[in-house]
Amino acid sequence: MFINREATSMRDFLCASLREDHVGQRVAVCGWVAKRREHGEHLAFVDVRDHTGIIQAVVEGSVDVRSEFVVRVTGTVTRRPEGTLNDKLATGQVELTDCVVEVLSAAEPPPFQLDDRVEIDEQVRLRYRYLDLRREHMQRNLRLRAVVNAALRRAMDAQGFCEVETPLLWAPTPEGSREFVVPSRLQPGEFYVLPQSPQIAKQLLMVGGFDRYYQIARCMRDEDLRADRQFEFSQLDMEASFADQDDIFAFVSVAVLDAAEAATGIRPGAIPRITWADSLDRYGTDKPDLRFAMVLHDLSDVFAATEVKAFSAPTVKALRLPGGADLSRSRLDELTLFAKSLGAKGLAWFRVTAEGLESPLAKFLDETESAAVAGVDGAQVGDLIFCVADEYEAACRVLGALRVTLGSPPVSEGPHHYVWVTEFPMFEGVDDEGHLQAAHHPFTMPHPDDLDLIETNPLKVRSRAYDLVLNGWELGSGSVRIHRADIQSRIFSALGISDEEAESRFGFLLGAFKYGAPPHAGFAFGIDRLTAIFAGEENIREVIAYPKTQSGADLMTGAPKGVTDKVLRELRIKIVAKGS
Repeated sequence: MFINREATSMRDFLCASLREDHVGQRVAVCGWVAKRREHGEHLAFVDVRDHTGIIQAVVEGSVDVRSEFVVRVTGTVTRRPEGTLNDKLATGQVELTDCVVEVLSAAEPPPFQLDDRVEIDEQVRLRYRYLDLRREHMQRNLRLRAVVNAALRRAMDAQGFCEVETPLLWAPTPEGSREFVVPSRLQPGEFYVLPQSPQIAKQLLMVGGFDRYYQIARCMRDEDLRADRQFEFSQLDMEASFADQDDIFAFVSVAVLDAAEAATGIRPGAIPRITWADSLDRYGTDKPDLRFAMVLHDLSDVFAATEVKAFSAPTVKALRLPGGADLSRSRLDELTLFAKSLGAKGLAWFRVTAEGLESPLAKFLDETESAAVAGVDGAQVGDLIFCVADEYEAACRVLGALRVTLGSPPVSEGPHHYVWVTEFPMFEGVDDEGHLQAAHHPFTMPHPDDLDLIETNPLKVRSRAYDLVLNGWELGSGSVRIHRADIQSRIFSALGISDEEAESRFGFLLGAFKYGAPPHAGFAFGIDRLTAIFAGEENIREVIAYPKTQSGADLMTGAPKGVTDKVLRELRIKIVAKGS
């Protein structure tokens, strides 16, 4: 039996579903008035819009409707007269005639035009988000997000994962990002936190024997907002027992590539891998954008005994900008200031010309140095070479940022290039008290080849942590977890965490591990970021229904807001004046 899935008690079809096959049928559609045009005194054309598109309704006589009125239109599907076809509309071959228009809800004039032809101030869009959501590109983005979510769930279910929901009210864990704190009414002076991620909860599920877990998890982090970060975000979160790094890569790759195919119609190939060290060395970052070929080159050996003061540093890195010789001096000055803002002592540049290198520094280079610079990455006449001399990591990161600034295409352009970044450092320097800091989290397994370095040379220890990167955006992170008490004790000791502090901070997890923790590993990646890239959006706010502004405000609801004195008394909270 045929079932019209578009039909409800009020409508027979969605607006953009009507085609020439429906000619002669009397149907009802519902939606908003996109436009009304009078044709003399006895004929009106009303464009009716729903989330699928527009159908033109021809109304005899006058009709008292305006833009954004909600209407139900009953009419007969008819071929448009010759010369009135509209190739820009999916329904441009047909229209509704002999129409009856029923106003379901009147509307005031909207504060902005609800089509994508007009650029609208974002503050206004967010204040009237419920209107902004009617616009075509927001409808497309959020429905694309639903497609991505559905594909991810299908992929995880097919691989034997069990969806489990973890708590939104959790215990404070002084680790990682700043948490949102929730006061307890029943236990005055005590607090929950909103989860940064379900990290510990999902590891406990492994102890509980769930073997393969996933969820599309809501997470909250009280961090500064930017284009790829909101207070609230969604991630595909997963964990698997008796699994190693390669297993996680296989599980996640299936989910991500299935989502990509569902969203774009194209299935990417296998995802390549690069180590953290190689990524830093070649691209100057741990989230490389592989859509373009510019790579960093090391000239440290060439300049090891240089007499040029600007190059007297442990590392000299170079980057070729194809065709960059025509950059103006003012632009080069801007890039120099940009490099200095990132901590560089300076930025050397050289134009490659038929006569040799052109630069304020060119005359100071000897023949070997000049030849090395001119030959960077197969440079040709018309190219530009940038050089940074500094400590190794600083030189890499400055040129890496310059590479992205000069070469990275917009999010909406170019193919999708995924890459796994592996073998991140286990530790990232020391804190103010001289204690090592975990680069990922303290439950990340060290690389088995580096276990002997934990006590002797900890900053050289690699971890079993990994990231998935897409077009220069970090989608997510994961790691093989520590499940052995002896290794966990060594990591805590390296981090300066005593047994008492470990028990206080992580006691419920460590206690669970005493009862038999299987080897396990996991991963989580941001659905907001993935969908934004699929949608060609530079800001994840464009794929979130109700985002916050960069200042953390919700312009539509006015949040954050104060609460009444009664609520504060119930929670035993006193507001202290700023500066007190």
